[in-house]
Amino acid sequence: MSPVPPQRWRIGAVTVTRVIETEDVSMTAAAMLPDATPENLAPHGWLRPHFVDAAGRLVTSIHTLLVESRGLRIVVDTCLGNDKPRIVPQWNRRQGSFLADLAAAGFPRERVDRVVCTHLHPDHVGWNTMLVGDHWVPTFPAARYVFSAADWNWLDRAPVSALGDFAGDSVRPVVAAGLADLVAPGYQVTDEVWLEPTPGHSPGHVSVRIASAGEHAVITGDLMHHPAQLARPDWSSPFDYDKARALATRKDFIARYADQPVLVFGTHFATPSAGRIVRDGDAWRLALD
Repeated sequence: MSPVPPQRWRIGAVTVTRVIETEDVSMTAAAMLPDATPENLAPHGWLRPHFVDAAGRLVTSIHTLLVESRGLRIVVDTCLGNDKPRIVPQWNRRQGSFLADLAAAGFPRERVDRVVCTHLHPDHVGWNTMLVGDHWVPTFPAARYVFSAADWNWLDRAPVSALGDFAGDSVRPVVAAGLADLVAPGYQVTDEVWLEPTPGHSPGHVSVRIASAGEHAVITGDLMHHPAQLARPDWSSPFDYDKARALATRKDFIARYADQPVLVFGTHFATPSAGRIVRDGDAWRLALD
């Protein structure tokens, strides 16, 4: 399960490739986890230099994970997207090379078979669609899009967020095109890749489990936003739908996967992004592969 450069891992017969849309220190990172101040992060030296910079600020990433299993090309979370009107300056009407980067990684958009969204937030659904003329159309025309039914039932009734109408520009067009599969936790993408319930950050949030040839991995989604939450699971995000349930989910996740031979991919963890949860005194840390 050692990474194969650049940013590629094998879990048995499954390949996982990471394609980054953004990675940096930003106001968005601070807003995502407000308890993670430089002073509070200082005791956790293992976070430096990958996850905390020299000034003690969080480093985070928005990326997709490309999973190849049983001949299927699976995109897990689709980042921010281009052209999307968003109130966050770094997210607003972006013009990035994401699709070219996917193609270079062996995932041209026309050949993607499945798109899995761990939850329906704007930084996880943006490339579900692309702007063609004046219309948002599904980016991956041959793919089935796998959405949590509980998340869609919530989002479909929710008012337009201050972050923008991401339901209208990034989710509804997929549903309207008949490409969405609304599923329950436990749904199997292949016999090597399936969804685990990890609710709290959103009502139907899921993580993605991988098991192949006796090797194991899990993609977190936003049950945690930063490796610092391994040491301090009580640090919560203001974007958690249900903070108490999100905390219980984090604690359960750590208890389940700590000191186990399971590679953990953090959906917002900066490079190198993946490792194993190991004991660190009275808490936990991410041991990098």
